[in-house]
Amino acid sequence: MPIPQRSIGRDGPLTGVLSLGSWHTYDRMDFREAVTMLRTAIDAGISLFDVGVYGMPGAAPVFTDVLFSAMVRAAGLKRDEYLVSAKLWLEGYPEHDLRGQMENALFRAGIDHADVVILGDIRREDTDLHQLVLDLADLHRAGLIGRWGVNNWSATNIRSLHDFARDEGVAGPAMAQLKYSVARRSIPDGEPFAEVFGELGVTLESSDVFEGGVLLGKTGESRQVGRDPGGIRARVIESVDRVRDLADELNATPAQLCLAFTLTHPANTTTLFGATSTEQLRDNLGAVDLVEQVGAAELRALVEPLWADRDVVDPEGP
Repeated sequence: MPIPQRSIGRDGPLTGVLSLGSWHTYDRMDFREAVTMLRTAIDAGISLFDVGVYGMPGAAPVFTDVLFSAMVRAAGLKRDEYLVSAKLWLEGYPEHDLRGQMENALFRAGIDHADVVILGDIRREDTDLHQLVLDLADLHRAGLIGRWGVNNWSATNIRSLHDFARDEGVAGPAMAQLKYSVARRSIPDGEPFAEVFGELGVTLESSDVFEGGVLLGKTGESRQVGRDPGGIRARVIESVDRVRDLADELNATPAQLCLAFTLTHPANTTTLFGATSTEQLRDNLGAVDLVEQVGAAELRALVEPLWADRDVVDPEGP
């Protein structure tokens, strides 16, 4: 049976409650295996694929988005069978406009539009949010993007985006991609974002649910792991055994437990994760059944002791 579907934002397209990311994944896989994994995901009801241009200045070129385009062709997928979530980075904005960046991302992914675009972290206090909303509206009118959202923005800035969009009569943010896991809960579970989700119709895209693999016991120094708000990673590492033991008690895997927790958030549209094998993907799909078997309230109670950033990170967000 396909996984449940939820809407992106208040009235956006439906997508599966699980979605696949591309950061440091497809470039580590055998191509035939990657195509098999993609086809398996589609058949299971996963329809949203995060396809970003993830190369960084000074680093080796990254081609996971280009590989995704080839995977789609090899799997024989039609464009209406999947949704693409692209990324727009703001480090060079507004000197480097969004349109050029968007057109390059679409060219690399082999598509003519992104169903969703997520704005990267905001790092400059002087970013003109009003103009940003207008520029996104232009991309929408040009048919280059559908809905849009943000990655790890504060509740206050999301509300500002919403207000500017409302005043201009254009679409506002539909989804907030936030770090959310059994260890990092303070922001998505806090009061400021409860208001964003409840009042503005913004929905949640949970990300970094495995803490870069750390929650699954993968703690090698060579791993590429995201930022550590609150400096809690040492505490997260200390909780690995408890995650494994609790998963064992539930006849589940640690990955299933971590994913299942995020599915219990009432505002969660989809949970983004990376996989590098079809076997890993199939295991992760079991998270949906785990929520059904244990129940959302009981699951949240069981993982409560694993909450590592409680009273450490401001729930308002970065």
